[in-house]
Amino acid sequence: MNHTLRLLPAALLACLGLLCAPARATQSGTTTAAMTVSAGTDHQRQVQVGNAGINVSDGSRQIHIGSSGISITNGSQSITTQPPIPAIPPINVQVPPIQVRLHSGPDSDQRNCHGGKEIVAVGHNATLPAGEDACDVVSIFGNAEVHGNVSDSVVSVFGNSHVDGNVGNSAVSVLGNMRIDSAVGQSAVAVLGNVHLGPHAVIGGQVVNILGTTTSTPTTVIQGGTVNLMSGVARAVPGLSAWTEHCLIFARLLAPRMDIGWAWGLALAVLAFYLLLAALFREGLTHCVRTLEEHPGPSILAALAMVMLTPIVMLALVMTVVGIAVIPLLWFALFCAGIFGRVVTLGWLGGRLMRTAPAGAAQPVLHVLVGGVVVLLLYMVPVLGFVVWAAVGLLGFGALSYSALLAIRSARNAPPGPSPATIASPASPGVDSAASQSWTEGPAAPGPEVGGANGPVSNGPAAAAAMLDLTTLPRAGFWLRMAALLIDLVLVGFALGMIGHHGSDGMLLVLAGYGAVMWKLNGSTVGGIICNLKVVRLDGRPVGWETAILRALGCFLSLVAAGLGFFWIAFDREHQAWHDKIAGTVVVLVPKSRGLV
Repeated sequence: MNHTLRLLPAALLACLGLLCAPARATQSGTTTAAMTVSAGTDHQRQVQVGNAGINVSDGSRQIHIGSSGISITNGSQSITTQPPIPAIPPINVQVPPIQVRLHSGPDSDQRNCHGGKEIVAVGHNATLPAGEDACDVVSIFGNAEVHGNVSDSVVSVFGNSHVDGNVGNSAVSVLGNMRIDSAVGQSAVAVLGNVHLGPHAVIGGQVVNILGTTTSTPTTVIQGGTVNLMSGVARAVPGLSAWTEHCLIFARLLAPRMDIGWAWGLALAVLAFYLLLAALFREGLTHCVRTLEEHPGPSILAALAMVMLTPIVMLALVMTVVGIAVIPLLWFALFCAGIFGRVVTLGWLGGRLMRTAPAGAAQPVLHVLVGGVVVLLLYMVPVLGFVVWAAVGLLGFGALSYSALLAIRSARNAPPGPSPATIASPASPGVDSAASQSWTEGPAAPGPEVGGANGPVSNGPAAAAAMLDLTTLPRAGFWLRMAALLIDLVLVGFALGMIGHHGSDGMLLVLAGYGAVMWKLNGSTVGGIICNLKVVRLDGRPVGWETAILRALGCFLSLVAAGLGFFWIAFDREHQAWHDKIAGTVVVLVPKSRGLV
């Protein structure tokens, strides 16, 4: 009996659980199937629920709850409670369908795209006709014309937006104007453009305008207010939107239009400033133009090297902490060099166009004027305008940098000046002319000594002439130099493998160090000796440590630009690679009868 009483709470809890579970039964008089729940490994414990009541059984022990009351049976014993419990009515539980909606963000509205399409245009207009639906309308380098319904957003970059249909989310225009005369669910944003809201415009969020102006009508509704940032700039430059539409979209600086007169005025003012610089720094301009005329390749390489090295130098200055104070001065110097470099390029271009012009003091200024007019005309060509603008600055900056490098090299290689005893002085009366000449010119240089103890001995000038003879030898071509480089590469790789180093990590660094040492000690590597090659300086001086190290570091620049610095050997007149031009060296072919060691 105790076991039976213990089953009673379990039966009641099971009944409550089953009543709370989603079940469905009809309210008619038809009989519904019973529900059975079994427990235990042998399924002896069961709970049955049906129209007849609830039965809970555990082997020989049973509990029945029905309209006649509660009956408890344990083998041959049976107990029945009175009065009877009312009949349990059928249960009818209906679970509504579950809807799941995905949102793009925690605060975003649900996306309901009725049209099921997105209109994206690059280089032309994106148009949504009236009566049609779309999810998004996006236009890049073109206008966005919306006359239908857009469930999400309208975006135009480098173009204007004209919205007459309803927009569910936002309308954005970057570098273009925006005109809205309909409902926009969220915000309307314009960057470097003007916003005009018509009489039927209803903006659910804010109207944000950056560097532009916002105009509206008395019937316009803006629920989130208006935010204008630096709107005075657009008022000061009324043709900014026209320049964006007719110049910036077409990748050019100027256009033959009257509504961008401010741009033409700015361009002419800059040209006048260039002419002033040409008049003030005539000699420096002439020197840089001559460098660009005689060394166009090294000038371009110098520009590329400066562009690559500038971030590295800036980072090094930041890491030293103390050098942070030098960064503003360095930026100012680069800015000034860039401006004067453009003057150099204009002067070089004008000089090539005016070959027959008479020489004179005003010739550099005239060359800059002619070159500036030609460049202004090129600025109006689509795409080419931006390319010319970038090329003018890069070429001039390279010519200025290489001119400075040549000046430093000339000052370093210049012979020492005469001593005070050999400085020429005006002849005094009564002094013999021969004596005056000997005073002016100094003692005569000794001639070659003949018949020494060890045979003939050459003097200093004769030895210098022997070194200069190497520069007159024929230049080594591309394929021969690549063969020598391949031999050195195999040799270095074999040596690294012998010491237990495998893989390519650090191999280029070892190869550069090996080359620098060999160039300094012997003028050639092992591959160069096999191919009869020798590295010599163009000025005839011996290759020192500074030249060898500079040439080795320049090899990384030749390699990092997709190997273009090495391919330059095949097209250069002197068969110089980029690292040869940086170090001022050439690779010559040595006759087989002449040893390299």
